[in-house]
Amino acid sequence: MRFAVAIPQFAVDPREVRRFLTRAEELGFDGAWTQEQIIGSKPVISPLELLAYAAACTERIRLGCAVFVTPLRNPVHLAKSITSLDQLSGGRIDVGVGTGGKFRPFAAFDSGPEHLVTRFTEHLDLMKRLWTEESVTVDGQFWQLKDAHMEPKPVQSPHPPIWFGANHPKAVRRAVKLGNGFIGAGSSTTARFVDQVKVAREAMAEFDRPDFKIAKRVYLAVDDDAARARDRIGEALGALYAGFPLGDLTSVAVYGTPDDVVRGLREVADAGAETILLNPMFDEHEQMERLVAEVLPQLN
Repeated sequence: MRFAVAIPQFAVDPREVRRFLTRAEELGFDGAWTQEQIIGSKPVISPLELLAYAAACTERIRLGCAVFVTPLRNPVHLAKSITSLDQLSGGRIDVGVGTGGKFRPFAAFDSGPEHLVTRFTEHLDLMKRLWTEESVTVDGQFWQLKDAHMEPKPVQSPHPPIWFGANHPKAVRRAVKLGNGFIGAGSSTTARFVDQVKVAREAMAEFDRPDFKIAKRVYLAVDDDAARARDRIGEALGALYAGFPLGDLTSVAVYGTPDDVVRGLREVADAGAETILLNPMFDEHEQMERLVAEVLPQLN
């Protein structure tokens, strides 16, 4: 079992982010991850810039974003940014990608919901080619390039690992076919994750992908007062996902006393997660220390 931790991302003091990352590395976390929310009332720092800062603050820990909503981004720009991050971090970048669903504000990004999966897969293929080929010529439905060069290439060969955020069974199968891993959304329940893992494992056998990885983000709160933990995590999730048609998200979180959180995370591990991305939504430093001291020793 591997554990990653979410990097504080809500308009935070950069000195506190550095302190958090330094401590996360000292504590032995395998990864530190961001997420992406470009438009919203929650003051979320952009993942690309935050990952660059995280790379400068750390030496060992892997760094990733789950996920970039790639249909809202230009693939050439994103490929270049990720290559640069991989270079600056010494080859420590993981790349999460997802369609984001059809309810995104596409018009704000010179995009549209039409042919969403085609746009997504063409975007991913173009980035992979820019990372791995000396010269790229593409005549696609959405993007065209002729004899395009992108240097330097990523440190990691053939390219940084690609993690898919996916919900629908077809998207999970696509993840296994085209990616290196699947990361279950924090906004989905453990029961939903069980179903997704079943689909992933069937696809792993079909496509002969034994090395495909499975992970899940878990929003959580450790508190000796379980009711207070429930209220605080519910309020925090409501603010993060304001404007999304998801309703009350308290049920997707793991919260309560250390023993409550151990039970919740054990269910996620039993469901098939090889890596769990621990995502406190408030008091991140204190939550991380309590997780390491009181929760994780019972899971290893």
